[in-house]
Amino acid sequence: MLFKVEKEDVIEGLQKAASIIPAKTGTAYLRSIWLKAEDGQVGILATDANLEFCGSYKADVEKNGLVGVQGRALVDLVRRLPQGAITFHLNKDGNVLIEQGRRKYKLPAHDASWFQNFSAFPEEGTIIWSGAYIQELIEKVMFCIGDEDAMEAIACLYAKPVADHYIEVCGLNGHQFAMQRFQHEELAELLPPEGILIQKKYLSELKKWLSGEDIEMNIAEKRLYFRTADKAETFSLPLSFYQYPDYRNFLSKLDAKDVSRLQASRRELLESLERIAIFNTETNRGTIFDLSQESEMTLSSTGQDVGSAAETMEVTYEGNIKKISFPTRSFIEIINHYQSETMTVALTGAEGPCGLTGADDPDYTVIIMPMKMVDDTYYSEEEA
Repeated sequence: MLFKVEKEDVIEGLQKAASIIPAKTGTAYLRSIWLKAEDGQVGILATDANLEFCGSYKADVEKNGLVGVQGRALVDLVRRLPQGAITFHLNKDGNVLIEQGRRKYKLPAHDASWFQNFSAFPEEGTIIWSGAYIQELIEKVMFCIGDEDAMEAIACLYAKPVADHYIEVCGLNGHQFAMQRFQHEELAELLPPEGILIQKKYLSELKKWLSGEDIEMNIAEKRLYFRTADKAETFSLPLSFYQYPDYRNFLSKLDAKDVSRLQASRRELLESLERIAIFNTETNRGTIFDLSQESEMTLSSTGQDVGSAAETMEVTYEGNIKKISFPTRSFIEIINHYQSETMTVALTGAEGPCGLTGADDPDYTVIIMPMKMVDDTYYSEEEA
């Protein structure tokens, strides 16, 4: 194998490949970046046994070949080289020689016999979709997805086609739920009727790989595939096959007749909560929403060692719930995913699921569970 390539043509692909390979664990095959030189292109391939990345970039190929190189060492070296042409040569000793001007380096190589073919992108039935919108979808639901693989379905993003070519993308972790609905005829027809599940641990890498450009997408029986519009890069990941909970049960509670409804300025509510969060502690992570006064709401928190805070703001409120408490940081995180000027909070009970919506965030709903309120009692030593 012998080829020459410009650093600026391959460095981004090398970094994308390095981001998915295991840092220390795994076999040498998995810790390798594979270089495949042929037909005026150099292919860069990497996998962690689940995710697969393939990129193809222009190169001056003098001799075809395939070789594996210790991935992170290769990327660290190329990243630190100046711009310009770099030559890669597999010598008879089984090492890859890397040269740029008077700079010469040698990295141990893995024989092509180690290489295992990656999953091929399914060419039939592909669709074109906005990479920027996929990134936005991931951002809107990922924070509500469970972190532990043992949580099975609720450690996954769920995407399901529903009526009228709508799709519901959901995240659930047991105490929060997020759902974004949108309409996309081609994607709704591509998705299986039961929907698909993508583990949370794969979403961050997918989001990093995506750009704001349109991408090509396809679904096979066990994998989900993405490819750049110029077909230069492919990213694929495995699908999961758990049973997702029926989220309609708790969504329906938000439309009940006896639900209390609170409307407040998103910006004012966010700024108040950020100040009140200063007074939260490890044992008191919540903010009390006092709704006992007409047209006003008082937000408060008391920490034994950090003092107390109380702020009153104007709101519109209809309902019977006088006090309710929410985890402050979680509520702040949720509000930051909205763009609407006014937030509406549907309160099903002091300890029941509560839903947040906004007029300027169509079809986006987040549900949060309130905290159980317990009166704080502080003890001191009894005087003699």
